[in-house]
Amino acid sequence: MQLTRKAFLQSALLACTALFISALPAQAASSTSSGENMLHLTQEWDKTFPQSSKVDHRKVSFRNRYGITLAADLYLPKNRGQQKLAALAVSGPFGAVKEQSSGLYAQTMAEHGFVTLAFDPSYTGESGGEPRNVSSPEINTEDFSAAVDYLGLLPEVDREKIGLIGICGFGGMSLNAAAVDKRIKAVVTTSMYDMSRVMARGLGDTLSAADRSKILDMLSQQRWQDAQNGYPTTGSHGIYIAADGKVVMPARLLPETLPDNPHPVVKEFFDYYRTARGFHKNSVNSSGAFTATSALSFMNMPLLSYIKEISPRPILLIAGDNAHSRYFSEDIYQAAAEPKELLILKNTNHVDLYDRMDKIPFERITRFFQQNLH
Repeated sequence: MQLTRKAFLQSALLACTALFISALPAQAASSTSSGENMLHLTQEWDKTFPQSSKVDHRKVSFRNRYGITLAADLYLPKNRGQQKLAALAVSGPFGAVKEQSSGLYAQTMAEHGFVTLAFDPSYTGESGGEPRNVSSPEINTEDFSAAVDYLGLLPEVDREKIGLIGICGFGGMSLNAAAVDKRIKAVVTTSMYDMSRVMARGLGDTLSAADRSKILDMLSQQRWQDAQNGYPTTGSHGIYIAADGKVVMPARLLPETLPDNPHPVVKEFFDYYRTARGFHKNSVNSSGAFTATSALSFMNMPLLSYIKEISPRPILLIAGDNAHSRYFSEDIYQAAAEPKELLILKNTNHVDLYDRMDKIPFERITRFFQQNLH
């Protein structure tokens, strides 16, 4: 009787699996190349940084476990030989695309001997997902693990030697992914932001409980408006309470032009995203904002609750001494278990670590991964 029951369960499982596969859209079982065609990936070089002659580059795509197809740039050292190499998945900053900072990091680390993958998160850039410009603590964490899936299947990669680099808001996402995904062997963050903390508490934890409640009330009402319209309203995650006590949600993250006497943090971001230095048409931060209700999940779901579970895998947190975000890295350093390192760079602000080659400590990052991806 027991064997009959076991046989029944196995046959039922096979039947359910077959039914699931038969119900998938045709492209779900297709090759990576068909996914690239579906996304209409740009093939010409369109980055905010010059192309290196030391690496091979190609556009690729892969799916996360939610079925969203992600677009990415794969960089490989030209003189890589036949041995399998350590690999790095790179993303960030929050609201940026692979043609900006993450691509610069990926290309540079490929010059240092790693296979690297810079990807656009779900719903942004050239990646799939509807509606556009949605952010999610869970899905964006999953995007890192999906990148590890892809890297681990490449013939050039030693799947036991995969690390992450997370920049700005995707620093927090990379740590969150490492906490749950044991395949990730080491993590570096630069100018790290915990997006759930900053949305829930405000920059510098200045948001009062009463003001938080006002913002949640406004975003809750926004859901009815979106449902009535049939599409989501866009709005900056930089929601704030005005002097008159009203909730203000700017229509876009950064203004079209810089106002007189701008806030220093606004100017810092503007000088990257809205100028020739870092502007890219696909970037949410360069051209618009996320959907207004994206903030809801971040305000309700802390990203880094299990930061200690990254141990015994190492983390390196890098921040500028003049960065407004420095406290995120310092607090995570205190919360994390060993092995951990905190590197504070002199005369460096938050955005310097997006693209300033004289500021980003690539040699130190390279040594960290060489020592810990083994």
